[in-house]
Order: sequence, then structure tokens, then C-alpha cells
Amino acid sequence: MTILKTYARLWADDLDRALPLLERLTGEQPHLRLTFEAVALAAIGDFLVVAGPAEERAKYAHASATVVVRDLDALQEILKAAGATLTTPATKGPTGRFLYARHADGAGVEYVEWNAELLGRLLAHTSEPPTE
Repeated sequence: MTILKTYARLWADDLDRALPLLERLTGEQPHLRLTFEAVALAAIGDFLVVAGPAEERAKYAHASATVVVRDLDALQEILKAAGATLTTPATKGPTGRFLYARHADGAGVEYVEWNAELLGRLLAHTSEPPTE
């Protein structure tokens, strides 16, 4: 099981207002920006900014982090063996596949398996060499 990247989630009303400070703090530009349902998302450094109306952001507040993994299917087996509960089963999304899990200790995490395009484009950002 390989974790490729972990993002701390930041919650904001407006993505364009949140990004300038993060750009200055990280010295980077967002390496991923998209809209998912009614929220705007941007990944910059080790942060994933989730922006939009509070009632829309609240739909995703049960996860404290977003973790990008190489193999979502293998991860599900590990989670199951550890007593975790899938609160959202593996689902296709704009960046590949994702699921939400509640670990046996109560921690909520979103796990994402990037699609081939993002993996190729963004893996260089994680400084991890691609594997076959």
C-alpha cells in the first residue's frame, strides 16, 4: 500500500480569497483546481482548500484529511482488516476514484486514487517516482 500525498483540509468561504496567502506561505501555485458538486477545491502545497457556502462545505467536514493512494482496492482490504467503516464506498469522481472511511478510532479520512492523467501530471509534484 502506497500513500502518495496527504493533504490537510482548509475550509474557506471563497477560494480566490484563500489562495493568495497560501501561495505566499508555500511559495507555490495550486497544482490542482476544480469544482466538485457545489464546492471549489484547490490543492496547494500540502493543503486542500474546500471553499463554498458553509452548508455545502459541511457535507465534507466529516473527513479531517485527504490522502492520495496508489491502489484504492488494496486500501479497502487494509481498512476492512483494521475495523474501519466505509462511510462512502469507492466512487468515481473528477480526479479518479475516492472513498470516505471512519477508522476504528473514529478518525474520518477521504482516500483518493488519482486517474492516470493526474497521476502522470502531479506525481512529479510529490517527488515519488512512478512505478508499474
